[in-house]
Amino acid sequence: MTLFSLLSHRSARGRSDLASKATLLDCARPPYNATPMGTTRASLHTLGCRLNQAETSILGEGLRRKGFDLVEFGQPTDVLILNTCSVTEDAERTSRYLIRKTLKHSPHAFIAVTGCYAQTGMEQLKRQAGIDLIVGHQFKLDLPAYLPAVHELRKRSAPDIHYTKTIARGDFDLPHFAEPDSTRALLKIQDGCSAMCSFCIIPFARGHERSRTFDDILREADGLVARGYREIVLTGVNIAQYNVHSGNDFCALLRRLDQVDGLERIRISSIEPTTVSDELLDLIASSNKLCPYLHIPLQSGDDQILRAMNRRHTVKEYRKLIDTALTKIPDLGVGTDLMVGFPGETEAAFKNTVAVASDLPFSYLHVFPYSPRPGTAALRIKQRVPSASIKKRTTLLLDLDRAKRLVFHNAQIGKTVSVLFESGTRGSYRFGTTPNFTKVAVRDSGDLENHIKPVTISAAADRYVFGDLVSPPTPMNAPLVLL
Repeated sequence: MTLFSLLSHRSARGRSDLASKATLLDCARPPYNATPMGTTRASLHTLGCRLNQAETSILGEGLRRKGFDLVEFGQPTDVLILNTCSVTEDAERTSRYLIRKTLKHSPHAFIAVTGCYAQTGMEQLKRQAGIDLIVGHQFKLDLPAYLPAVHELRKRSAPDIHYTKTIARGDFDLPHFAEPDSTRALLKIQDGCSAMCSFCIIPFARGHERSRTFDDILREADGLVARGYREIVLTGVNIAQYNVHSGNDFCALLRRLDQVDGLERIRISSIEPTTVSDELLDLIASSNKLCPYLHIPLQSGDDQILRAMNRRHTVKEYRKLIDTALTKIPDLGVGTDLMVGFPGETEAAFKNTVAVASDLPFSYLHVFPYSPRPGTAALRIKQRVPSASIKKRTTLLLDLDRAKRLVFHNAQIGKTVSVLFESGTRGSYRFGTTPNFTKVAVRDSGDLENHIKPVTISAAADRYVFGDLVSPPTPMNAPLVLL
């Protein structure tokens, strides 16, 4: 049974009663600032993509600058900022559930909602009890400025709203730089998408493509290196469409980041197949910093379904791209997205997807069922795939994903690779990541956080590989130690 099937839905009458109680109690509730040291607690939670995660870090920095004490999500809090996702119906349902969950342990918490669901589902969120502030994408990174003063942080009978239906175009800067909470720092370079895939709500949620100014990106990259970060992950919606008015495009940005002193790794997040140029592949192949890793969404292995999705590539073009990339870049790790149950996906079309995913040497597959999104062109396609078929097909592709991971991981056995280690341990192991995005586990060997160490891979499982730290060689003139 899934989490969502366990969640009860509040009746319309229950919502109305809650709203009435909120109105009566609005003036009676005391202000916050009730923690022992006189600080005001705030927590943040992210749903969805890496871009959302990067933006949540920026919001967290904004809260710190306003004097909030950040606490872990799920702990009692005075303010919750929920950065939502709208890619699937499940993501929206989770957003509503998390608001109710927070109000159970922090019934007076001021709830602020932003992100894609705040942009596309604002009318629905307005009707949900317990929300005090809704901020659309146009104003998202300024959200901390819209919070009331501490002495006015009370529940509202109706939410304050900062929202525009359209999102301004043009180059942008970030209001400030965040302190990443991972050893791999997310660096936002771009926002929005103009591709208009028929299943995707992101163009409606985030607007047209726009790019962050060149100098602002470089300032943050320099700052991250100065604070000890060794890897940056470039994030955006359609990142290779990066192109600022000064004429610098994506490859120009990569060349400049490659020159940042002290930066050891540059990783590209998800990138559209039609934007992966030979120039980009040559850059990755020739650079010591650009990671040999690409996540290139395929979505379907059937040309008819790709046309219905309004995707801009064919299966043949995609296969050629992967072949070219693997020829140019040794030990390349390639991941992809596969959608199951798009309207009109017949058994034959699904078998075509299985065949392509089986043939190409993917290191992993992200598999997800189609989710109808209001306002998207795919809603007009009448041939819906039965839920039982979607579930069966999803299970088959998830089994293929495990098999592909194991094949890729087995191919790493015997290699000595560089591993950037994460914080903490799981059981008796420490974990890290190779340049081609292989997850590596080594026996706990003390504090390895944010260190890049050579590891020889000795065994493989479907989720990660196991290895041993390579001991540094003994210097030629080292004194002889008699045992």
